[in-house]
Amino acid sequence: MQATVRIFDPETRAGSVFLDDGTEVPFDAAAFDAGPLRLLRSGQRVNIVMDGGLITYVTLSTFPVPG
Repeated sequence: MQATVRIFDPETRAGSVFLDDGTEVPFDAAAFDAGPLRLLRSGQRVNIVMDGGLITYVTLSTFPVPG
């Protein structure tokens, strides 16, 4: 699933994204750390994996998600 970064705090490694329908969904450091990224910027397109309404994985839209 794709989303757009709303905000990211590099100190806590947590933030939130907007889904394509405009819904804002937060993610925690565990979801960020699960992927290969070092930093995110507002407005970046990302791929996310969700489980039960929670984001469990965040990566850039050009990178594959775990299958």
